[in-house]
Amino acid sequence: MKVFILGCGRMGAQLAKNLDSKGHSVTVLDTANESFARLGPRFNGRTVHGDGLETDVLEEAGVGGSDVFIACTSGDNRNLTASQYARELFGVPRVISRVSDPLRGEIYAEMGLQTISPTVLGSQLIYDTLLGRVPTVDCD
Repeated sequence: MKVFILGCGRMGAQLAKNLDSKGHSVTVLDTANESFARLGPRFNGRTVHGDGLETDVLEEAGVGGSDVFIACTSGDNRNLTASQYARELFGVPRVISRVSDPLRGEIYAEMGLQTISPTVLGSQLIYDTLLGRVPTVDCD
């Protein structure tokens, strides 16, 4: 699968390394070159320095040929806007957007964007742990 990830923070880098280690073709776009150090020396994917809200940058980075676009910067508005670009302008068939604000996530989900909220997921994991359920996470 050809995966395009916007944002190389802790979440984006972990996701990129995981997908890359499983043999997927991964491109990571970030505004800060130093962020790519999080990927480590075994990362075989492609890194692109630039702004994911600039359509010419997205086009040059190859977002249009991706099977999946995942926006996981720390900014909800940035993620949702870039996700709409990927879906509407570049025709990426699967688009996933990280949205910290659960209410905003619901609104965008109603508009057809697939959203993931670390806030909701994190609170559910804490709740499950509180009840004695042991959550499992695959970080390979």
